[in-house]
Amino acid sequence: MITKEMCQIVSHKEIAADIFELTVKANFVGQIKAPGQFVHIRVSNGWDPLLRRPISISSFDKKKNQFTMIYRKEGKGTQLLSQLDTGEVVDILGPLGNGFPVGEVDKGQIALLVGGGIGVPPLYELSKQLTEKGVIVKHVFGFQSESDVFYEKEFSNYGETIVTTVDGSYGVKGLVTDVIKSLSFDCIFTCGPTPMLRAIKQEYSNKKVFLSIEERMGCGIGACFACVCKTGNDPSGNSYKKICSDGPVFRAEEVLI
Repeated sequence: MITKEMCQIVSHKEIAADIFELTVKANFVGQIKAPGQFVHIRVSNGWDPLLRRPISISSFDKKKNQFTMIYRKEGKGTQLLSQLDTGEVVDILGPLGNGFPVGEVDKGQIALLVGGGIGVPPLYELSKQLTEKGVIVKHVFGFQSESDVFYEKEFSNYGETIVTTVDGSYGVKGLVTDVIKSLSFDCIFTCGPTPMLRAIKQEYSNKKVFLSIEERMGCGIGACFACVCKTGNDPSGNSYKKICSDGPVFRAEEVLI
């Protein structure tokens, strides 16, 4: 069930360079089914910007009816969103999409969670839930530089966490794909830039790989066909998946990226 609700802001703070953590109270939290789902936020009371902004759910607490989002301030919409204070309300549509299938990995197996930049947040609730069921979790996260790094300590509470930076200013210099070559694991859950997802899909076709695809969206509910990708099992090449309603999480072999 999708709900539109005016949600009160519980906390809102900058946690890295232009990276904000936003926690709100919402009655629809009880409807969240899996880590990796997202919400659609109206960032203005007027017509500009017209479209809502999709933001992934980083974590949620059903007892408190609260959930947390982490987003990057980069365009007009997120600039407006970043100016909202604790106690104010924001118009949110959710929960949306299909999340990560926690049941696909068993107790005692090793799950590798790979995130790039703002693709890191939806992996947090996933890490918590996998750890709670006895899965061994490893994290590899990539950022541009030290000023962009966030949530390293939080993820470290659930398993080994390796941070890479492109410029080498923090952690391991290089890309996440360089690091994961030396790691052992049973499956991969990943979210981040398309080139990173594509490289992981190609390199680990012999493993279970689940991709969370980032894309600009119109409606967020599967009506407008603004966010589609080709399926990976149709020889004609004329079959598509809607990222907002069929995804954003897919088995790697389901889609072409």
